[in-house]
Amino acid sequence: MNKGIFRTTRRCAVLAVAALILGPLSGAKAAWPEKPIKIVLPFGAGGVADVTARIMADKLGQKFGQRVVIENMPGPGGINAARAVITAPPDGYTMALVTNGTAISVAAFKSLPFDPVKDFEPVSMVGTFDLVFAVNSESEYKTLGDFIKAAKAQPGKLNIGTIAVGGTQNLGAELFKAMADLKVQIVPYKNSPDIVVALLRNDVQMQVDFPPAVQGQVNDGKIRVLATSSPQPSPLLKGISTVDQAGVKGFEVISWNAIGVPKGTPKEVITTMNKAMHEVLAMPDVKEQFAKVGVLAHASSPDEMMSRLTGDIKKWNAVIDKAGIERK
Repeated sequence: MNKGIFRTTRRCAVLAVAALILGPLSGAKAAWPEKPIKIVLPFGAGGVADVTARIMADKLGQKFGQRVVIENMPGPGGINAARAVITAPPDGYTMALVTNGTAISVAAFKSLPFDPVKDFEPVSMVGTFDLVFAVNSESEYKTLGDFIKAAKAQPGKLNIGTIAVGGTQNLGAELFKAMADLKVQIVPYKNSPDIVVALLRNDVQMQVDFPPAVQGQVNDGKIRVLATSSPQPSPLLKGISTVDQAGVKGFEVISWNAIGVPKGTPKEVITTMNKAMHEVLAMPDVKEQFAKVGVLAHASSPDEMMSRLTGDIKKWNAVIDKAGIERK
């Protein structure tokens, strides 16, 4: 055999063997996640979103064998947190907590430096929670229907306390006022404890807030919850009727938290995270811990999450327009 041909044949054989050995290795892709995952929250520590996110993160960390870290980045409109996520590599290692507050920000700001619909890929819902409509336990209003009847009989005389203009509580009260066709004053306060004080002094006749804000006074018998804001009775607030059942047909305000990732994140990462969230949020101890802060653990498909986001943007745009709230 010609020596040149022999050398060429031998070299090809060696390369072929090497390709067989190295091919699977070079084409192999490590399973996600290989390192810690960061979830960025647009809120400070200690609130409902922070507490539930940390409960979920701990369980996800155990499942993945990698730490899932919560990073708090509060700021107007959730801008700081959103920027931190959408400018991160779309590799699944930086995620965002997206909430109904995100939808409200889109509606309440003239413009934002991000678009949650275009800049995020949806992963899954985390949980949902209601607003509650509460009165002083010494109030003559035993049902929300009683309050509505009194408000119609005394136009402009009754006050509803909420926190800051443009928040979920405030806009929920505005939606109630509009749908029930009431002439009432919606009075904004700096924080929930201030509203509780005002309610107990009868400066306001009803408070619209999240359950944890009034739970202590409810337990002490000082405040009575009249209704919740979901279309169906809450399994966490048994025996309490809904605003819809009280006669304001079609009323619905559901607060929610969810997980999103930067646009362009691989589908397999989203699928893996979605599956893990379904498993974690179905755990009895997670459901129990969420329930203690008034949250119903709820995983979803990415499509359901996106539908919730886009639907709320449309809803709150309309509420802000009707209430005449100036956009920031």
